[in-house]
Amino acid sequence: MSIRRIETSSRLCAVIGHPIAHSLSPAIHNAAFDALDLDFVYVAFDVRDVPGALAGVRALGLRGLSVTLPHKVAVFDALDAARLDASALDTGAVNTVVNEDGVLRGYNTDGPGAHRALVAAGVDPAEHPCVLIGAGGAARGIAFHLARHGSPGITVLARRAQAADALAADLRAVTRVPIAAAGLGDEDVARALAPEGTLLIQTTPVGMHPQVDASPLAEGALRPDHVVFDIVYNPVRTRLLAFAEARGARTLGGAEMFVWQAAAQFTLWTGREAPVDVMRGVLAERLGGPKP
Repeated sequence: MSIRRIETSSRLCAVIGHPIAHSLSPAIHNAAFDALDLDFVYVAFDVRDVPGALAGVRALGLRGLSVTLPHKVAVFDALDAARLDASALDTGAVNTVVNEDGVLRGYNTDGPGAHRALVAAGVDPAEHPCVLIGAGGAARGIAFHLARHGSPGITVLARRAQAADALAADLRAVTRVPIAAAGLGDEDVARALAPEGTLLIQTTPVGMHPQVDASPLAEGALRPDHVVFDIVYNPVRTRLLAFAEARGARTLGGAEMFVWQAAAQFTLWTGREAPVDVMRGVLAERLGGPKP
């Protein structure tokens, strides 16, 4: 176990959530600070009182926060709307706070993180019609970002068709990209995945540890020409990804999105490009997956 040197000059960042003991954010951010020899330290706080936590950020001079479940919407609601980035306004949720001399600014790096993960894997979202499974916060962040960055079309599939319809309506209000919505019935799924080269992005917790045998889709719904991206990162290889691999489809796991959204946070706090390879290596070590 390494010992980090903390000085009176050290800048403090933290992740807040409840529960928080499972978080891997301290490991990857502290490794990144060390790699660039930055006088920053990152810790985790189990928080129930969001307004109190934000007051503490101001009072104690923390540089910034990562925000995880269940506080993303509560932080959005607590911050001044004039201090919210478009990424947060689109999604109605904040996963990153930057403290600028007591002024707290809110961002959401989920969409940019997903986009960067895809591009880094050699997948240009502008070249693939997109199907999103899920209509929650992560789906919103990804959908709005892709719609604003050249997606040729987006279909939202959700267990509750009303939720898919609501997200689709919000997307149509800000983009001319063709938008569709449906439930997760077999016919709806088949219709959505019919276009060749469809990019399927799974944004729900289905398949996450410990429910590792669950998948939102059957193996037979997938084809070799599909690109399948599951944002779940524990396990590294979800049941859906195993199905996709068995069908010959190209796959991408959620660890890459986790790294890239964290890298975007790192840059917002430090003004420096994040050492992504370092962050990726630490995450792979913690998850027991292959190292880059």
